[in-house]
Amino acid sequence: MRGGLWQLGQSITRRLGHGDKKAVARRFFASEAELKKTVLYDFHIANSGKMVPFAGWSMPIQYKDSIMDSTINCRENGSLFDVSHMCGLSLKGKDSVPFLEKLVIADVAGLAPGTGSLTVFTNEKGGAIDDSVITKVKDDHIYLVVNAGCRDKDLAHIEEHMKAFKAKGGDVSWHIHDERSLLALQGPLAAPVLQHLTKEDLSKLYFGMFTVIDINGSQCFLTRTGYTGEDGFEISVPSENAVDLAKAILEKSEGKIRLTGLGARDSLRLEAGLCLYGNDMEQHITPVEAGLTWAIGKRRRAEGGFLGAQFILKQLEEGPKIRRVGFFSTGPPPRSHSEIQDEGGNNIGEITSGGFSPCLKKNIAMGYVKSGLHKAGTKVKIIIRGKANEGVVTKMPFVPTKYYKPS
Repeated sequence: MRGGLWQLGQSITRRLGHGDKKAVARRFFASEAELKKTVLYDFHIANSGKMVPFAGWSMPIQYKDSIMDSTINCRENGSLFDVSHMCGLSLKGKDSVPFLEKLVIADVAGLAPGTGSLTVFTNEKGGAIDDSVITKVKDDHIYLVVNAGCRDKDLAHIEEHMKAFKAKGGDVSWHIHDERSLLALQGPLAAPVLQHLTKEDLSKLYFGMFTVIDINGSQCFLTRTGYTGEDGFEISVPSENAVDLAKAILEKSEGKIRLTGLGARDSLRLEAGLCLYGNDMEQHITPVEAGLTWAIGKRRRAEGGFLGAQFILKQLEEGPKIRRVGFFSTGPPPRSHSEIQDEGGNNIGEITSGGFSPCLKKNIAMGYVKSGLHKAGTKVKIIIRGKANEGVVTKMPFVPTKYYKPS
């Protein structure tokens, strides 16, 4: 999936539009029998979901409407995504916080119960193993969600360190929530529609907060977060209730909130300037280089204590050699691995994600350039199919975020 789901969606759309359905089936559906399916799989098929392999799962890339239309509708009304391929898990025990702080850059101890943060799992060299949203449910209970494509390596990494931690007397255990499904409800209608399905006052739940409440008759983990830059929620629901909840959300929105696939999810997150692990962050990229310095807690900067801390703290002091930045560009939309040059034709970096912004109607991209050439307004050349195209470094997010925060 390197290069962006948006590209994959466009490829499928073009092929289907030209009637080349057999070619699509050969390329994208060949291993369908081997793929895992979420509990909403039949629901996706019934709603004209175009299914593709992603991280070992069969997932909808889009539905009846185009990726462009889906992206715009999310920002104007709302979208409902099935993200059950992602892995939710709980850490419990009186030492769950100090255990997790050995593996991530966040100040977990400093989180108030019921609040969370984006964080990064690091390796011994300070590189990113994965990014994750973590929530301190209580002082002895942490809930987190890791990326589907990183599930196996993440769980092996956590388990290895947990065994060593417990061998020294640490009190921590885990539960992987394979009995639950995960829905992401995003957009301006997310809160008013979801409010119809719960008695709890959602206006008191701000961005980054977590609660366990009854939604549509089932006990759900509700986090006010998302991957689009819009206000919204991630809802962990018992799998047996997932389809009913999806239907209820769509019904209460009177057709304004639409089922949305991974293609629009990718363009939405790119417009919001958010990283896609495997494209914009990998094991050789540190959180400082990725522009996630803000996620390193002040206490963690002072104390360290996480894997690779010596490398990351040194970068904080001296500055990184490369930095993630955004771009506007002319010509064809930039793609992953497109070379970035300065005006003199010297290589200064590489694009990691790019595409045509449905909302801005222009090319946007992000990538890494040498420090000193990362300031907004810096002119660059982006090489696409051997041709140099004009580009300029710009601040992110490209589209203003609308997270629900206290005024």
